[in-house]
Order: sequence, then structure tokens, then C-alpha cells
Amino acid sequence: MQFLKSIAAAGLLSFTVAFPAIAGTPAEDIEAANKAFADAYNAGDAMGVAAKYTEDAGLLPPDGKRVDGQEAIASFWKGAMDGGLKNLTLRSVEVDSREDLAFEVGAFTLDAPGEGGSITTVAGKYIVVWKKGEDGVWRLHRDIWNAGAAE
Repeated sequence: MQFLKSIAAAGLLSFTVAFPAIAGTPAEDIEAANKAFADAYNAGDAMGVAAKYTEDAGLLPPDGKRVDGQEAIASFWKGAMDGGLKNLTLRSVEVDSREDLAFEVGAFTLDAPGEGGSITTVAGKYIVVWKKGEDGVWRLHRDIWNAGAAE
């Protein structure tokens, strides 16, 4: 159960689909990327979620070892999905950017299996370092989160 809560705390960070540089401001692009990430996660598409990270991305999950690279990240999120974590929502609280790097502070909620088959809603906060590729797409580069009050 603690493992599930730790993954749940997985503010399943923020993930991005291809968004051209002309799509909007970095904050707008990242907000759209978060929606695409949550949509992919909630559809059970672990590979789609992992594709929203840079090739050399790193996850820093609570109470767990660092996870590096898209393949390992896909496996991590597949485990969360298979563990019953669902209904992910992400909300940007703060975004700041400099050229091809941005950081985002945000909040998340998701549903996790609880005692006796009940469903528990887990809330938390996260920080993501985003990296803009040569294709103009913002992708998650470093992703860290924990459960608890977001504000």
C-alpha cells in the first residue's frame, strides 16, 4: 500500500505532446502539455506518457530510486497504471522560462486503491524542469513530486 501511495504521490508529473514553438507562451504550452500528459495517462498509454519526456529525462519519485530514460519511464508509469492509480489531474501553479528551459510548480490529484477496495483521492505537488527541443516542443526533463497539501 505504501508503494501505491508513493507512486500515487507521483504527481505524475507533467507531460508534453508535440507543441510547436508558435503554439503560445511557455506557460500556455506547458499547460496544454499537462492536459495531453493526463489524457495519455488516463487512457492507459504508458508509451505515450513516456514520449512526453526528453530522451535523457529523469524521474525522482517519492520513496523510490531515480528512473532515467524514456523506456524506464514508460515502465514506471505502466506500473502505476497497473497498480490502479487513475483519474490524474494536473494544474500549473507557476511557470518560469529562460530560452530553452522552464520550470513548473504544480499540483495534482489522482485516485488510488485504498483499504478494503475503497478509492482514495491523493493530492500533491510537483516541480518539473522542462526542456524545449530543436523542434520547438517542450518536454519533461526532470520530474519530482510528493503527496500532501499543494498550497
